[in-house]
Amino acid sequence: MRRVGVFICHCGTNISATVDVEKVAEAAKAMPNVVFAMDYKYMCSEPGQAVIKEAIQTHQLNRVVVASCTPRMHEPTFRKTLAGAGLNPYLFEMANLREQCSWVHTDKEKATAKAIDLVRMAVAKVARNQELFTSTIPVTKRALVIGGGIAGMQAALDIADAGHQVTLVEREATIGGKMAMLDKTFPTLDCSA
Repeated sequence: MRRVGVFICHCGTNISATVDVEKVAEAAKAMPNVVFAMDYKYMCSEPGQAVIKEAIQTHQLNRVVVASCTPRMHEPTFRKTLAGAGLNPYLFEMANLREQCSWVHTDKEKATAKAIDLVRMAVAKVARNQELFTSTIPVTKRALVIGGGIAGMQAALDIADAGHQVTLVEREATIGGKMAMLDKTFPTLDCSA
C-alpha cells in the first residue's frame, strides 16, 4: 500500500509570500495515498530534514513528496534524508513551487491553485515510483575511431595521449582522407603529404 507524506516548504518568504502554503498542505491531505501532509518554514534545514525523518517513522511513510524550491538545488539533500530514514531514495518526488509558482505569479490565489496542481501531480507520480538501486559497471578504457581522415587521426592521437588503447579504422588503403589529395595547404602552402 502506498503511504505518501507531503511536505510543503515556506522557503522563508520566497514561496509563502505568493503561495498559501497552509492551504496547499490541507489540500494535499485529501489526495489519494496521502497519509500525512504538513508545511514547514525551511524543509531543507537540518530541523526540516529531521521532521521528514520523524514523520517517515511515525506514519510509516513509504513515499515522500517535498514541495519547495528547485530540485537542482535540494533533490540530493532530500534523497539523502530518505536514505537516512531507511527509505529507498528513489521513492521521492519534488514539486518546484518557488520557480514555477512563487517567482512567476503575483496573484496569490492563482499561484496557490497552481501549487496544489503541482503537488497533486507529484503525489500521483511518486505513487507509481519503484525502488531503484545504484550499481557500477566496469568500463574498458579502449576506443574505436572510425575514419582515418584528419579528424579521425587527431581523435585517435588525443585518446592515445590520454593513455587509452585506440583502434583506428579506415575503409581506404591509406589514411589522411581528403587531405592526402591536396597538393598544398593554406596559409603556408606546405606540402599536405
